Amino acid sequence: MSSTSTIQDKAINTIRFLAADAVQTANSGHPGMPMGTAAMAYALWTRHLRFNPQNPAWPDRDRFVLSGGHGSMLLYALLHLTGYELPLEELKAFRQWKSRTPGHPERGLTPGVEVTTGPLGQGFGNAVGMAIAETHLEAEFNRAGHKVVDHYTYVIATDGDLMEGLSYETSSLAGHLRLGKLIVLYDDNRISIDGSTDLTFTEDRKARFEAQGWHVQAVQDGNDVDAVDNAIKKAKEDPRPSLIICRTHIGYGLPKKQDTAEAHGEPPGEEELNGAKLKLGWPLEPRFYIPDDVLKHFREALGRGRKLESEWKGRMERYRQAYPDQAVELERRLAGKLKTGWDSDLPSFSADPKGMATRAASGKVINVLAGRLPEMMGGSADLTTSNKTWIDGGPAFQRDAPLGRNLHFGVREHAMGAIMNGIAVHGGIIPFCGTFLVFSDYMRPAIRLSAVSRYPSIWLYTHDSIGLGEDGPTHQPVEHLAALRAIPNVVVIRPADANEVTEAWKIAIARRDGPTVLVLSRQNLPVLDRRTVTAASGLKRGAYVLTDLRGYPPDVILMASGSEVSPTLKAAEKLASEGIGARVISFPSWELFAAQDKDYRDSVLLPSITARLAVEAGVSQGWARWTGDKGAFVSIERFGASAPSQVVFERYGFSADNISQRAKELLADQ
Repeated sequence: MSSTSTIQDKAINTIRFLAADAVQTANSGHPGMPMGTAAMAYALWTRHLRFNPQNPAWPDRDRFVLSGGHGSMLLYALLHLTGYELPLEELKAFRQWKSRTPGHPERGLTPGVEVTTGPLGQGFGNAVGMAIAETHLEAEFNRAGHKVVDHYTYVIATDGDLMEGLSYETSSLAGHLRLGKLIVLYDDNRISIDGSTDLTFTEDRKARFEAQGWHVQAVQDGNDVDAVDNAIKKAKEDPRPSLIICRTHIGYGLPKKQDTAEAHGEPPGEEELNGAKLKLGWPLEPRFYIPDDVLKHFREALGRGRKLESEWKGRMERYRQAYPDQAVELERRLAGKLKTGWDSDLPSFSADPKGMATRAASGKVINVLAGRLPEMMGGSADLTTSNKTWIDGGPAFQRDAPLGRNLHFGVREHAMGAIMNGIAVHGGIIPFCGTFLVFSDYMRPAIRLSAVSRYPSIWLYTHDSIGLGEDGPTHQPVEHLAALRAIPNVVVIRPADANEVTEAWKIAIARRDGPTVLVLSRQNLPVLDRRTVTAASGLKRGAYVLTDLRGYPPDVILMASGSEVSPTLKAAEKLASEGIGARVISFPSWELFAAQDKDYRDSVLLPSITARLAVEAGVSQGWARWTGDKGAFVSIERFGASAPSQVVFERYGFSADNISQRAKELLADQ
């Protein structure tokens, strides 16, 4: 290595070659992005990013999101070098079984990883959510002379991130909201897997973001640390979200592969890797070489981080003395602790055959909960009045109203999902959002990522079946319950009446180790008479016996969820009048029921009874797990139809007469 190399040059090359060595050793991965963005990442991490490697969860740290998660070795190198609990052995085990350095960053697995990224655009959207959370908490808790919430959200985004439609949706909303604490460094290397971005991506990105209300700068050489540094300084001074377009070179230093698609997602090869090391003055051996002075330089982050957090704690102490009540509340919220008694005396609904829509019951419960839990914040993708997500008595969150707890996402379901996840992981806020169940398709990648990393996001989906009625098959979900239930770690709850809605919300608020989906009706559902059937608190066990008609044991077991529970109860009454004993099970959540012990599950399903009929206005896929091989279904195996809801339900067989007839046919076949 040249004796004239500066510590800065050596530090940047250390990042590059830790990444390249890891990819080559694994014979798998993406070397191009880390090698191309090492300099701009160095500028950010050493001159601006406020973090404490010894306490990755320090609440007022800056957030760093690697939206182009395929370049994960960039982040892993920085985490190791700056002193996070990520030893060099983990970098050497990149992409290997049980390592903490998986192919794409995973929150909860690797210390210092803020969000799980990889599917392009998701990290960008998460960062918008983080910036919303910071802006809201800053407005709520800071006082003159007391800045206890004051941090930035930084992103490194790629061409691929900006190609994804999700980035258009989220950047549009971020510009509208004027989220000035959001700064995105754009890795403008102009290469994607198929080749040059000239193949598909020739729009004026600068003009695009300016049109969306962003502050935009261009750095002509992404390896110019001082230029990147100055651009970040200017971004901090502007009240708008900022995009810094850094012209970079994918696979920087590779003799033949730099600026080519080959540098994107394949190992460089021994010859090419050694050629890059020679070109940049780096030792060929050993692999994973870290010069002592470079490590010492990077590890200055430890002392810097301790000092930054200590200064914040000092500010918090002065804040606590000046504003004791606010300090207690902020600390409670940042710790994720719920207020004592939050779940007592929640809405209880009297028996009513005319009933109410479960979406309406949800709106009532939301407002009671929001009065007790000021950290609740939510909204809808332009369906607020339909989804019943509005928190009464407060404004919408807007650039001039950051205290607002009601979020307007516009017609942007996917953006809403990614933003929700960012709010959920930021801390201090319990977010929820709503749209029609059929549009969960538009946000499925965000739902899936909330499940992968167990974000406590709360998803509300109304208009849950053919009960939607006249809007017809384009808006009537039939396969969506099965699709959501197929995602690991998601708890799906479909309440049968208003009182089950209250119980469902208790689960959703208390559950902090994964996402919860509440599936709600558009149409009115009878409020069950809980004097004659089991209390709705049985919902917490996923499935529970509503009633046994004509004694025990029953001849047939009828199980249903949501709007189909009431006609199933009527069918059981009809069967009982004909001398057939029927057990009716309300089955709002497969996941909660599966988590119960075998004794409880057997007490509900009665293994000796094989005549089991599942009733649900959706595809039957998955129900065989509960009905057994000899069971049957009243389900929908085709798309819906446009007609009044009661007509559609009748035509599709969700009537007491048809359900009871199917039960008798099932018994006859046993």
